[in-house]
Amino acid sequence: MAKGAFKGGIHPHDRKAATADMPIAWAPVPEQLILPMSQHLGAPCVPTVEVGQHVVRGEIVGSVEAFISAPVHSPVDGLVKAIGPCLTAGGTRVTAVTIVPDAEQDLDAYRAVAADDSRGMVKAAGIVGMGGATFPTTVKLSPPADSPVNTVILNGCECEPFLTCDHRLMVESPERVVDGARKIAALVGASRVVICVEDNKPDAVEVLRSVAGDDVEVRSLPTRYPQGAEKQLIWSILEKEVPHGKLPAATGALVHNVATAVAIADAIDKGKPLTERVVTVTGAVARPGNYRVLLGTLVSDLLEYAGGTVGEVGRIIAGGPMTGPALASLDVPVAKGTSGIVVLAAEEAAPAVEDDQPCIRCGRCSEACPMFLQPYAIANHAARQDWNVADQYSPLDCIECGCCSYVCPTSRPLVQLIRLAKAAAMAKGVKL
Repeated sequence: MAKGAFKGGIHPHDRKAATADMPIAWAPVPEQLILPMSQHLGAPCVPTVEVGQHVVRGEIVGSVEAFISAPVHSPVDGLVKAIGPCLTAGGTRVTAVTIVPDAEQDLDAYRAVAADDSRGMVKAAGIVGMGGATFPTTVKLSPPADSPVNTVILNGCECEPFLTCDHRLMVESPERVVDGARKIAALVGASRVVICVEDNKPDAVEVLRSVAGDDVEVRSLPTRYPQGAEKQLIWSILEKEVPHGKLPAATGALVHNVATAVAIADAIDKGKPLTERVVTVTGAVARPGNYRVLLGTLVSDLLEYAGGTVGEVGRIIAGGPMTGPALASLDVPVAKGTSGIVVLAAEEAAPAVEDDQPCIRCGRCSEACPMFLQPYAIANHAARQDWNVADQYSPLDCIECGCCSYVCPTSRPLVQLIRLAKAAAMAKGVKL
């Protein structure tokens, strides 16, 4: 194994050609926006507005006084139409605020956030991890006192197939990416900054290096999934393993997504709250592309703007096909962690497995697992609801990357079974 290379991983076809060269374009303002009060890990927000109230772009519509949380802001000037439950991409129902936009919108104008310091600006802007994890960014910018950060790693790998939103952001806004990286380093006192990009994006590597300067490294890493996973990136750059039960800061590293870095720079420099994001819309659609989308836009509206689906659709996924959930309905909103909408044609989508298939003990899942786990063992015991034995195989260390399911010759639902084992372990109070 090459120096710095992480264990395991897979090489799925990246399927990025359809949108990699497509410049980011604004999606139109829809007829209504549905803003879930839980677009982040942690405590959900509580609506701060009432039905019939007029709000302006950037105004807080949901907030909560919890450390692990992030406020929600209105992406438009408009009228609060309803407050009630909505379906999310993950299949849960949460409270949401529905806003009907005014006929005239100035998307360059917004109510700026204010705070006493830069970290406070990030919190007030409602920024979360935009690579999909959605962990409140202000919490990650406050590492434990006993775990000082000396290296900031920006994840521009975008290792999920189909997705190119981060790629286009790096190519089109490299100065903002680099500026965000420097701001993160200043906030946590890090002396080293590394921006990581997989080598299937040479244009992004080139343009970032042209603006980085001597204080920011731009590393081209081998294309291998899940290169962009936090623990794998830390190993690739520092050759340090995150200790069992510890945060990544225990290695002296802090990892942020490139889109998160740009949002941080915008919050600190402009007081801009997080009200839109770049989303890759691709697969079996008429006009695949990278669209800047107002949060709360329904997937159905976004697909309509992209020309609709083409041919027989097998599955529509929010995010990338390796980790993103398949949508049960298109009437779900784009949220802070929605990096893509991938429409798989019927012939591309894996057929649903009605009955659990037997494990043939081939060991391919263990070879592919980047976390040194034995996925087949966890899954076998989870299928039998033998939770105590499943715990012995450390299911909570699973990062749910999907490598095991991808390589399984009998198409066992390994990730789903491991999720059951993780849920059972957490319910019993098992610690990482």
